[in-house]
Amino acid sequence: MTSPMTADRLRRWFLDDALPLWWSIGADAQGGFHESLGQENGRPTPAPRRLRVQARQSAVYAQAGALGWNGPWAEACAHGLDFLLARYLRPDGLVRALVAPDGSVLDDTAVLYDQAFALYAMAEAGRALPHRLPELEAHALGIRAALPRNPAGGFLEAGARRYQSNPHMHLLEAALSWEATAPNPAWTALADEIATLAQNRFIDAEGGYLREFFAADWSPAPGPDGRVVEPGHQFEWAWLLERYARDRKHAGARAKALKLYEVGRTRGVDPARGVAFNAMDDTLAPLDETARLWPQTERIKAAALFAPEDVAPAVAGLGLYLDTAVRGLWFDRMRPDGVFIDEPAPASSFYHIAGAVAGLGAASAIR
Repeated sequence: MTSPMTADRLRRWFLDDALPLWWSIGADAQGGFHESLGQENGRPTPAPRRLRVQARQSAVYAQAGALGWNGPWAEACAHGLDFLLARYLRPDGLVRALVAPDGSVLDDTAVLYDQAFALYAMAEAGRALPHRLPELEAHALGIRAALPRNPAGGFLEAGARRYQSNPHMHLLEAALSWEATAPNPAWTALADEIATLAQNRFIDAEGGYLREFFAADWSPAPGPDGRVVEPGHQFEWAWLLERYARDRKHAGARAKALKLYEVGRTRGVDPARGVAFNAMDDTLAPLDETARLWPQTERIKAAALFAPEDVAPAVAGLGLYLDTAVRGLWFDRMRPDGVFIDEPAPASSFYHIAGAVAGLGAASAIR
């Protein structure tokens, strides 16, 4: 790439290169979306299908028309959505984690993180495809009712790390999306509960940063887990809490969001590479200086709301990941020395990129 990526170039890349590629090649004619595309030729790489990828790709194409794509966005959205509903729904109404390309079940676990993305995809698709809204709302309310609760508040993740902030973040995103699509007291209550939990327990009262892992009472988890602080999630929670604060006129939530953004931009961005890295500890010292793609997109979204002067460097940082041999692909991981790891482009990143494009447009409209 000869010059830094700009917001306008990012939008053109998204509309002209990425959306057509991930529909024409990234979709499987037999159903659903492929997990990744190879860097050398843009061809699909064989892999089992995670629920989160089907949900994320469906949501991306649900948003694509409103973002300016003239391609068959409704067909693409329905393609992923139909595979999701046919292959991932469990008898209890929750969604399973993993199926084979032919749709046979590989992992029936109901992961909380996946429930959040199923809810989000259904909300976005319901807004874009209103004729499907009654069906999708019924499924979503079923998932909402079946979420596994923690007696101390919030919800339980599957597996050994049961108490995490990250799946709650995406549940908040889904609840806010459903409030915009089909207002219902159930979604308002869910958003309020999670925003309150984040402000009171996930965010450190003294440092203003947000932790990842907790004990059952939402105190920090013992050992190294309880000290993990991710720059990308400081940005992502800041963006969500700011949206929540504007909807509710909640000054306290806005103050927390502003502090999260400040932590992310001052301590979580490597000035030498110009990118947000993966993790810090609770002294805000670097813990993992590998830099994945997704924190760059969350940095863009938050900057667009809080600090317009930070947008250009954030977009330029993301642009480094998009300089690939096949236009419309991306690199996922940058090493601490600034070299990208040569591996297939994961479909899961597209949701983050679409969010950055949408966030830039929404912030411009507000200003």
